[in-house]
Amino acid sequence: MDTTSRLIMFLEVVEQGSFAKAASLRHIDRSVISKQITRLEDELGVRLLNRTTRSFSITAAGAEMVKQAKALRALLNDTFRVAENYHLEPKGLLKIASSTIIGKRYIQPVINDFQKRFPQVEIELLLEDRLVDIVAEGVDVAFRVGEPKDSSLIARKIARNRLLILASPEYLDTYGEPTTIEELGALPAASYSSSALRVESIDYINKSGILAQQAIKSVYRANDAEVLMMKTLSGTTFFTAPAFIVADEVKSGQLKPILTHVHLKEYSGLYAVYPHRDLPVRTRLFFDAVKEYIGKDKPIWENNIPNFDAMYGYNKQLTKPISVLP
Repeated sequence: MDTTSRLIMFLEVVEQGSFAKAASLRHIDRSVISKQITRLEDELGVRLLNRTTRSFSITAAGAEMVKQAKALRALLNDTFRVAENYHLEPKGLLKIASSTIIGKRYIQPVINDFQKRFPQVEIELLLEDRLVDIVAEGVDVAFRVGEPKDSSLIARKIARNRLLILASPEYLDTYGEPTTIEELGALPAASYSSSALRVESIDYINKSGILAQQAIKSVYRANDAEVLMMKTLSGTTFFTAPAFIVADEVKSGQLKPILTHVHLKEYSGLYAVYPHRDLPVRTRLFFDAVKEYIGKDKPIWENNIPNFDAMYGYNKQLTKPISVLP
């Protein structure tokens, strides 16, 4: 391993916050990382890290090397990207990150077809519901629900992601079908909850065109949308669901959209996020393939919900701007 490779490895250790995480990223033993960082310090003649048995801190020299390593990694990535664009046939490794459900349902089918068309492209799919550090983990493109807050990343919207309120026939037999959103707020609900997001209400647009909220009575919370759907199928809760998680539950009659006259606020869309504007050929072609598969105007998942365009006010054009209740 040369000095350049060791510098990049050192940068990964710092970005990941531990030798173990950096080793896991590279699928190698932690001792290999430690040995290479020691060799780098010997080559440079300076200590980069102050180590203890469980942690480390960066020295002043190490902080300067982090800056140099970031610049070096960017230069190497640019060099490879320019070279790849001269290939007539896309090849090499394409590393993709996605939330679990999006990856399984909508990215994997594209991967299958893509590798039939371009067999020289290797693909590594990282299914994570956590927010992946695209640059530090070497991800070429990530698919996320919601526009990223990191302004250094490039984000392009792929598809809209509307909401609907679902309940099972058993649930409606037990509690009755609500006719107003206020009635709905008193009924048992399932809702999404994680360290980053906790859903405690339903956003909707009232008759005056004002954005309002209705608190819900959440009796079951989980950080997995498929689990929330399973709970709703049990007949014990309703669920305000993003359309992309609906499979055949509505068509089969297992779940029914309720309060379809309520004008729901559109949920965060699906975005492709990547670190550079100048995409390599293989990444650009894959991005186009995903857009084609999901649909340019109407996303594929809305086909699972009959007459969805007429529900929840999505076909309405408001005559006044949406405002927020104080």
